[in-house]
Amino acid sequence: MPSSSPIISCRGVAKRFDGRTVLDSIDLDIMPGETMVIMGGSGSGKSTMLRLLIGSFLPDAGTIALFGQDLSTLDMAGMNEIRKRFGILFQSGALFNSMTLAENVALPIREHTDIGQELIDINVKIKLELVGLREHASKYPAQISGGMKKRAGLARALALDPQILFYDEPSAGLDPVTSAQIDQLIIALSKELGATSVVVTHEMDSAFAIADRMAMLDKGRMIKIERREWFDALRKTSTAEAANLSDTDRLIRQFLRGDAEGPLSDRRSAADFEADLLGPAVTVTETPSVHSTR
Repeated sequence: MPSSSPIISCRGVAKRFDGRTVLDSIDLDIMPGETMVIMGGSGSGKSTMLRLLIGSFLPDAGTIALFGQDLSTLDMAGMNEIRKRFGILFQSGALFNSMTLAENVALPIREHTDIGQELIDINVKIKLELVGLREHASKYPAQISGGMKKRAGLARALALDPQILFYDEPSAGLDPVTSAQIDQLIIALSKELGATSVVVTHEMDSAFAIADRMAMLDKGRMIKIERREWFDALRKTSTAEAANLSDTDRLIRQFLRGDAEGPLSDRRSAADFEADLLGPAVTVTETPSVHSTR
């Protein structure tokens, strides 16, 4: 695929659940070899966006294309072929506890290729070496730390030499040092393998460390897509300069900085609380769900 063509392209994407719009009119192009960070607060639609990109959900409107193919037009066999071309690092690592690290990494190779056991073993060693876990190949997930589980999950995501890597909150639940190590691993893999990386996160230190471009979701809408340098300059804007920013830019700045006060926190006004307080009653069962044993 020419480098000028997006490897992932979203046009007018919308997703609804029970009549509630979770994502609305999303346009996004991700280019081959770049690291795109998709960020936003809790409930902004990040996780739904990721599930749409990997084909777990289909959009209610619009199109999502990977490698030039519209996901909504593919049958199960076609979707499975697309999935062989990308890998996913789940937030928890999602390793199989009954398998060793080597067996976890070998599983997709064994399931989706016809190569012999000797080549599988070599591939597993290579992938575990890439994430610094080759000497721990025979250990089970219960015997390693949270950061090691993330790295093992990444080795499994790399098993089929994917062109795209999806990361779901790769730094979540990790201490600062381990989080920084994961960030450096993502950067190194992108450079060494030339893979396109899509990272869903709300950890700003991690986002600024790894991103080429960043996309900001808010209440289901894509409000800004820019290079990392643009967001970094906005984050460093002084309080005096921020007064002249647009409402959208001030909202983004508050999120990037983690400020307690700003447009995001102003949404919860006293008027909203009063309207809710005097509105329809919340259903509370008369019978407690837990009964005392005494």
